Amino acid sequence: MGGTTPATRDGAAQRTTARGRGAVVAALMLTMALAALDATIVSTAVPQIVADLGGFSVFSWLFSGYLLAVTVTLPVYGKLSDTFGRKPVLVAGASLFLLGSLLCAAAWNMAALIAFRIVQGLGGGALQGTVQTLAADLYPLAERPRIQSRLSTVWAVSAVVGPGIGGVLAGYAGWRWIFLVNLPIGAAALWLIVRHLHEPAHGPAVRPRVDWAGALAVFACGGVLLTALVQGQVAWAWLSAPSLALFGAGAALAGVVVWVERRAAEPIIPGWVWRRRTIAAVNLALGALGLLMVAPTVFLPTYAQSVLGLAPVAAGFVLSVWTLSWPVSAALSQHVYRRIGFRDTALLGIGTATLVLLAFPFLPYPGAAWQPALLMLLLGGALGLFQLPLIVGVQSTAGWAERGTTTASVLFCRQTGQTVGAAVFGAVANGVLAARLGGAGDLDSVTRALDAGTASESTRRAIAGAVHAVYLGAAGAAALAFLVLLVLAPRRFPVLSE
Repeated sequence: MGGTTPATRDGAAQRTTARGRGAVVAALMLTMALAALDATIVSTAVPQIVADLGGFSVFSWLFSGYLLAVTVTLPVYGKLSDTFGRKPVLVAGASLFLLGSLLCAAAWNMAALIAFRIVQGLGGGALQGTVQTLAADLYPLAERPRIQSRLSTVWAVSAVVGPGIGGVLAGYAGWRWIFLVNLPIGAAALWLIVRHLHEPAHGPAVRPRVDWAGALAVFACGGVLLTALVQGQVAWAWLSAPSLALFGAGAALAGVVVWVERRAAEPIIPGWVWRRRTIAAVNLALGALGLLMVAPTVFLPTYAQSVLGLAPVAAGFVLSVWTLSWPVSAALSQHVYRRIGFRDTALLGIGTATLVLLAFPFLPYPGAAWQPALLMLLLGGALGLFQLPLIVGVQSTAGWAERGTTTASVLFCRQTGQTVGAAVFGAVANGVLAARLGGAGDLDSVTRALDAGTASESTRRAIAGAVHAVYLGAAGAAALAFLVLLVLAPRRFPVLSE
């Protein structure tokens, strides 16, 4: 690329380490907390938001709009961070996220709030990808698990405390404070980044060429296809005119993306992301991870309340126990992959996860709360062994000038997997329910009947069957990840010397 070499740039990261790496790590954890808290803290305030602004029929776009914006911007921010450096991209993204938070707090109706949530998401894409990339820049391979496990802990703590914080703010201070609370956290993170993160001058001597046409094409294609997946069987039927039109437009835009990117000097999604076996295998494997994560995160709370008869708080605890074992397992994974390698450690983790997911349909009916909680504890431990070695390993195969793009591609595939999983497993659950209830009913209407106390025992058994089917599908996704790594990934990742 010309200019400063990757080795020199990594050396500059080590100079940052000598002066204030601890402060930068604190900033990264605060920045990650903004993204991690978002979904859980907002979800608890939905009743208050709808009561104040109206728009119950479209409130799901508070989450869908944010998710779409984050997902489609990940590849763009990854390439920009490789071109201009991590610091300007992270500062710009955090500033945009905070601007969106301030606008959300001032929203006057649901349409405005959804639009401002999309603004938040446009900044959130920079937060997720750039923080993970900087973590690899700041630490050598031997120490990288330490920072990655800290970031995993941020996600775990956010999953546990987020609903409580959201409930307290919405109930006692007003729902607008769930967005205003981002401002002091983000301001502190920005100050630490500006003050302590030092990077050398980035880029070649000539002005870098940014593939803005490719960025726009990727954004449009991803937005259209993800909208079709998110809204399919929610706002319209899968085979309806809007759904077919969106999928058709998405396919056409995908062709445009390929055409534009093949002709770009510095493409947003370069071809080497898929030509290199290691990166392609990790992308596919973490896409499968996003797919299988839908089963516990979306369907387990419904199972815990509808089948086990737990209150919402207790149902949340059944889910949250995997956030206890996941970061611990991730932190300890370095002792495993140093002995057997990144790929085999990930195979051990995803193989165990497959068995845990397969065990779920064999739980007794109705069963006790400790049974799914134990499985979730085991699942978190297995996925900690799976995800972190792959992220650390794939980042270690790329130099500075490619690390942002590599990290963004991995996160993009995981996010896309979650979106696809929500659509696929939602259809599976509704199909099983319809079959068991004589062709009538879907998961939403059935759970509402359970909440109202009007559902029968057969309905509860139908919900159990639907969730069991989803877990079998998740086990299939885990098995697919295992197969991809076994066949496609090299046994020893081609780690670059530092």
